Amino acid sequence: MAKTQSLKLLVILVSSLILNLFFILRTSEIGGDWKVLSWSRRAAEEAEKVAAISCSGHGRAYLDGVVLNQSQPVCECNTCYGGPDCSEINQTDCVADAESGNPLFLEPFWMKKAAGSAVLVSGWHRMGYSYSDKTYISKELENHIRRLHRTVGNAITQGRYIVFGVGSTQLLNAAVNALSSDNSSSPSGVVATIPYYQLYKSQTELFSSTRYRFEGDTSLWRNKSDTGTKLIEFVTSPNNPDGQLKKAVLHGPYVKAIYDRVYYWPYFTPIPAPADEDIMVFSISKLTGHAGSRFGWAIVKDEAVFQRMIEYVDINSMGVSREPQLRALQLLKLVLKSRGKEIFDFGYKTMGDRWEKLSNTFSRSRRFSLQKIDIQHCSYYDKIRRSTPAYAWVKCEREEDEDCSAVLKAAKIIGREGSAFEAKDRFVRLSLIKTQDDFDQLLHRLNKLVSEEDSIKSIDMM
Repeated sequence: MAKTQSLKLLVILVSSLILNLFFILRTSEIGGDWKVLSWSRRAAEEAEKVAAISCSGHGRAYLDGVVLNQSQPVCECNTCYGGPDCSEINQTDCVADAESGNPLFLEPFWMKKAAGSAVLVSGWHRMGYSYSDKTYISKELENHIRRLHRTVGNAITQGRYIVFGVGSTQLLNAAVNALSSDNSSSPSGVVATIPYYQLYKSQTELFSSTRYRFEGDTSLWRNKSDTGTKLIEFVTSPNNPDGQLKKAVLHGPYVKAIYDRVYYWPYFTPIPAPADEDIMVFSISKLTGHAGSRFGWAIVKDEAVFQRMIEYVDINSMGVSREPQLRALQLLKLVLKSRGKEIFDFGYKTMGDRWEKLSNTFSRSRRFSLQKIDIQHCSYYDKIRRSTPAYAWVKCEREEDEDCSAVLKAAKIIGREGSAFEAKDRFVRLSLIKTQDDFDQLLHRLNKLVSEEDSIKSIDMM
């Protein structure tokens, strides 16, 4: 009896020791490896609480949003929606805003990937100016960028240098600065082919360097590229605003090209082959949709050009903030888990659906037309496919409609006028990469505008 009692006590003691050891392992650090959530718990709970605010599916609440009455952040509503929870829509007075290139079409994808894409940053995360190697570039992020391009097959990175920048914007001028003449009495001419992204002109003129100046359209220099004047040509491929895959127009010993490749991803265009230009600029904005993170990179062949670009970025901003680099790394890790398939399939389907609906609307119109859409083999999908550009480049066909932007504005549609791209105002750019609400409003207004043509035809026939 006493022996049985002693055995029971021994079992209880051993069980107690095992249970206590389990709790110790869960609540204290063992060998510096891990411990249960402590300081990060409150931050995680706060983030999830705000993310759970639905805003009726027509807006978002953010951790850094406006807080009223010391309560939770308010909903920031999509265009045409309002009210405390974004449930109220003003269809009558609603204006379809298709002006900006805000890439929010990928937002639903990231909401489905909340766990894999989230980043929680400690208060002491990389407080210093540089990484341990005394640079401003995360080597792990650079490795993931190289792996991404190999996977997608849209750019060659082997044997190339990579520069990080505050979005593609900073890198474009860093490249101009690196390629420009050292002789201030003979500055390099910066050119682009109409229609071109207005930033090339505005940024070049803003910095107003004695070493380079904007010289307008490439057509002015077709027969002058071998005269000894140094020229720097911006090539956007796919092009903004019309989505065409472009190549440099000017050639010769005094001509250098900067390829803006931010739209060269399978959402927007077939990938016929890896790009292999001297300078290629990309950004996280049009890859993952995180435009607000302001992170971009350039792939550079020549080491001297690379060093000059690094010097420019280092002096201009002391590199890119550590937090965007950390976020970009986390996003690319998730993208690469499926070799890009999940996000590219989602984006390609979204853009494909939008283009199909848009094309059906414009097919009924004789007043408006769309740009020509390329069809070619895509190495990433290994099939023939159509381009699904980020923007519709709309032309007003009627002779009297010289200001197409004004015509659309009268129909409660806001686009970016052709003159913003140095083209005629008979053209207007409409963004197709904003939220689904934005696209639905755009399509609604366009359908209404085109249907008015049918009404006019009916009256004329009477």
